[in-house]
Amino acid sequence: MGWNVAERREPGINGPGRAARIGFGLFWIYVILYFGFIALVLFRPDILSSRPFGGVNLAIASGLGLIAAALLLSVVYMVACRVVESPRGERR
Repeated sequence: MGWNVAERREPGINGPGRAARIGFGLFWIYVILYFGFIALVLFRPDILSSRPFGGVNLAIASGLGLIAAALLLSVVYMVACRVVESPRGERR
Protein backbone atom coordinates (compact mmCIF):
# COMPACT_ATOMS: atom_id res chain seq x y z
CA MET A 1 0.00 0.00 0.00
CA GLY A 2 2.79 2.47 0.71
CA TRP A 3 2.65 5.79 2.48
CA ASN A 4 0.15 7.50 0.20
CA VAL A 5 -2.90 8.32 2.32
CA ALA A 6 -5.05 8.66 -0.81
CA GLU A 7 -4.58 4.95 -1.51
CA ARG A 8 -6.51 3.86 1.60
CA ARG A 9 -9.61 1.92 0.64
CA GLU A 10 -11.87 2.89 3.50
CA PRO A 11 -11.82 5.75 5.99
CA GLY A 12 -12.33 3.48 9.00
CA ILE A 13 -11.51 4.12 12.63
CA ASN A 14 -7.81 3.61 11.93
CA GLY A 15 -7.60 6.30 9.29
CA PRO A 16 -5.33 9.33 9.25
CA GLY A 17 -7.82 11.42 11.23
CA ARG A 18 -7.56 9.07 14.20
CA ALA A 19 -3.77 9.19 14.11
CA ALA A 20 -3.86 12.98 14.05
CA ARG A 21 -6.17 13.10 17.08
CA ILE A 22 -3.95 10.72 19.02
CA GLY A 23 -0.82 12.66 18.07
CA PHE A 24 -2.40 15.96 19.00
CA GLY A 25 -3.47 14.62 22.40
CA LEU A 26 0.00 13.25 23.12
CA PHE A 27 1.50 16.55 21.98
CA TRP A 28 -0.57 18.43 24.57
CA ILE A 29 0.50 16.01 27.29
CA TYR A 30 4.11 16.80 26.47
CA VAL A 31 3.43 20.54 26.31
CA ILE A 32 1.98 20.40 29.83
CA LEU A 33 5.05 18.50 31.08
CA TYR A 34 7.41 20.93 29.38
CA PHE A 35 5.68 24.06 30.66
CA GLY A 36 5.69 22.57 34.15
CA PHE A 37 9.46 22.28 33.87
CA ILE A 38 9.78 25.81 32.50
CA ALA A 39 7.57 27.13 35.32
CA LEU A 40 9.95 25.57 37.83
CA VAL A 41 12.90 27.17 36.08
CA LEU A 42 11.26 30.59 36.10
CA PHE A 43 9.56 30.68 39.48
CA ARG A 44 11.37 28.18 41.72
CA PRO A 45 14.96 27.68 40.58
CA ASP A 46 15.90 26.85 44.17
CA ILE A 47 13.96 23.58 43.88
CA LEU A 48 15.90 22.60 40.77
CA SER A 49 19.24 23.18 42.48
CA SER A 50 18.50 20.53 45.12
CA ARG A 51 20.28 17.19 44.81
CA PRO A 52 17.84 14.42 45.78
CA PHE A 53 19.44 11.72 43.56
CA GLY A 54 22.96 11.45 44.91
CA GLY A 55 25.09 14.02 43.09
CA VAL A 56 22.64 14.83 40.29
CA ASN A 57 20.58 17.96 40.75
CA LEU A 58 16.87 18.03 40.05
CA ALA A 59 17.28 20.18 36.93
CA ILE A 60 19.34 17.49 35.18
CA ALA A 61 17.08 14.69 36.40
CA SER A 62 13.89 16.44 35.26
CA GLY A 63 15.49 17.34 31.89
CA LEU A 64 16.32 13.69 31.35
CA GLY A 65 12.79 12.88 32.50
CA LEU A 66 11.42 15.10 29.73
CA ILE A 67 13.53 13.24 27.17
CA ALA A 68 12.31 9.90 28.54
CA ALA A 69 8.71 11.17 28.45
CA ALA A 70 9.11 12.14 24.78
CA LEU A 71 10.41 8.67 23.95
CA LEU A 72 7.60 7.03 25.92
CA LEU A 73 4.94 9.16 24.22
CA SER A 74 6.37 8.25 20.80
CA VAL A 75 6.08 4.55 21.66
CA VAL A 76 2.50 5.11 22.85
CA TYR A 77 1.73 6.86 19.54
CA MET A 78 3.32 4.07 17.52
CA VAL A 79 1.33 1.38 19.32
CA ALA A 80 -1.94 3.34 19.31
CA CYS A 81 -1.79 4.11 15.59
CA ARG A 82 -0.68 0.71 14.35
CA VAL A 83 -2.89 -0.70 11.62
CA VAL A 84 -2.59 -4.45 11.21
CA GLU A 85 -3.36 -5.59 7.68
CA SER A 86 -3.90 -9.13 6.52
CA PRO A 87 -2.22 -10.43 3.36
CA ARG A 88 -5.47 -9.75 1.44
CA GLY A 89 -5.39 -6.07 2.38
CA GLU A 90 -8.07 -6.27 5.07
CA ARG A 91 -7.57 -4.37 8.29
CA ARG A 92 -7.68 -6.10 11.65
